[in-house]
Amino acid sequence: MDMLEEIDDLELMTDDPSEELEGDGQLYEHFRMEVDKGQEPVRIDKYLSEHQPHSSRNRIQKAADAGFIHVNDKPVKSNYKVRPGDVVTLMLDRPHYDTTILPEDIPLEVVYEDDELMVINKPAGMVVHPGCGNFNGTLVNAIAWHLKDLESYDPNDPEVGLVHRIDKDTSGLLVVAKTPDAKTSLGKQFFNKTTHRSYNALVWGNFVEDEGRIEANIGRDPKDRLRMEVFPPDSEVGKPAVTHYKVLERYGYTTLVECILETGRTHQIRAHMKHIGHPLFGDERYGGTEILRGERTASYKAFIQNCFKLCPRQVLHAKTLVFVHPTNGVQMDFSSEWPDDMKALIEKWRKYIKVND
Repeated sequence: MDMLEEIDDLELMTDDPSEELEGDGQLYEHFRMEVDKGQEPVRIDKYLSEHQPHSSRNRIQKAADAGFIHVNDKPVKSNYKVRPGDVVTLMLDRPHYDTTILPEDIPLEVVYEDDELMVINKPAGMVVHPGCGNFNGTLVNAIAWHLKDLESYDPNDPEVGLVHRIDKDTSGLLVVAKTPDAKTSLGKQFFNKTTHRSYNALVWGNFVEDEGRIEANIGRDPKDRLRMEVFPPDSEVGKPAVTHYKVLERYGYTTLVECILETGRTHQIRAHMKHIGHPLFGDERYGGTEILRGERTASYKAFIQNCFKLCPRQVLHAKTLVFVHPTNGVQMDFSSEWPDDMKALIEKWRKYIKVND
């Protein structure tokens, strides 16, 4: 079996501006080989491309950059030189299991649908695709059920289906392609950055400026594979990432912002906001469940704890989605309301600032 066949599904999504391959951060072994005793030192990308004829060197480099290729139980870059006795493994953030997607009767909020595509408003808490610890009950299982009577749609065919992803605990809009031509067209739009998507987020702190631009590379945190880390834009570490933000409402100790992605990296908004000192409210992975701003009074602490209970997740919603229809060339504009937990939380902060202003 080709070592990197395992990451085909991963590659379909990693250029997506949307963020996230949801999982618990644990890595699972999918492939293992030991370097021969007589092997001369050679770059691992060259070594694997020669020993895995169906895996291009470019694909191997991408897997290494993502932290999926390990040598002697440690992640290595593509310029690592293998030595006799080295144990090379492919480690992915999902177990090695039967990935067959079966239809499941799960409620689905369809915002728009025609013969070529459908737009879905995903609730927070729903995993997009089967992965570690989430082998069923996912969005793609729900889509498979919704389209079960469409003979031309195979949920296990990578040439149709979701064009992009959002995190498990992020709510909002996603587009699904029903045909290979639609997926190709939509995929190109995402890749060429001609789509438009905006997110609403509640973040800690008050901004000095009303809008801004964050440019900083994003890559896996070498100390914590659950998180993404931010690196200087002129470094060779991570991938280039740009986020634009605009203040919508100010609540003194928190701020409601609109974020527009110029690029698309895993956890981009979450990592970038953390980087500039404004973690998303309720984002445990990036420090947003600490009381980062405000008063030291017991009443304020109780208020924040009630806020966390009201919306127990990062407060991030994929609000708008704009793309060109793959068949008729018409611009499609979609917008979605905040989910109930986010509405209630924002209203709570509005009342707080009104009383304490």
